[in-house]
Amino acid sequence: MMIELREHYQEIQETLAEAARKAGREPEAIRLMAVSKTRTYQEMLEIFSCGQLLFGENRVQEVQEKVPQLRREGMRLHLIGHLQSNKAKKAIELFDGIDSVDSLKLANKLDGYLTRPFPILLELKTAEEDSKSGFSSQDVLFSALDTIMKSSYLQVRGLMTIGPLDGDEKKVRVAFSRLRNTFDAVQTRFAPPGFDTLSMGMSGDYRLAIEEGSNLVRIGTKLFGNRG
Repeated sequence: MMIELREHYQEIQETLAEAARKAGREPEAIRLMAVSKTRTYQEMLEIFSCGQLLFGENRVQEVQEKVPQLRREGMRLHLIGHLQSNKAKKAIELFDGIDSVDSLKLANKLDGYLTRPFPILLELKTAEEDSKSGFSSQDVLFSALDTIMKSSYLQVRGLMTIGPLDGDEKKVRVAFSRLRNTFDAVQTRFAPPGFDTLSMGMSGDYRLAIEEGSNLVRIGTKLFGNRG
């Protein structure tokens, strides 16, 4: 199993580089987040030993149960799943960043608990699916940013989205293009310090995401294999 993980990791690095070159971009411009939800800490350590530092998890409770408080030095954990406001304090304790801030209410809750600079991504809903979270429009996101930018601790480092899950290439491209346009608009209007992350693309659509400008792709299944 561990040999397979190392092989998968190498294959993904090669396919990401290939996708970047095909899109006319430098492979070094694309970062990988290893999505380790439902995976064991031992599996995470195997990928970590390959040089992978950034991991994405969906649930506060899962990380609390499986990841030691003193994890490996250099390993970074970001929350990419929907975060309920009542778990905001615990999330700050467990994670190095939250990539799925989807409302001003949540941002304010996080800010109230923080005593140190803390990186976040704002999630924009770009697909009309009930299961999706995120700010409903660019205007709503901008309105929230007017407040978030006044925080002493919240650091808005970029945007994220989850594309349509039906596999329709046209719909996926529209969603990713929408996020890229909003990303550019935020840079122009707000110019947040360190605002450089455009997180979109998963195992099934990362090639399209890279073509549309993503510089952080979230890969789980192609890396760890099918879940359960």
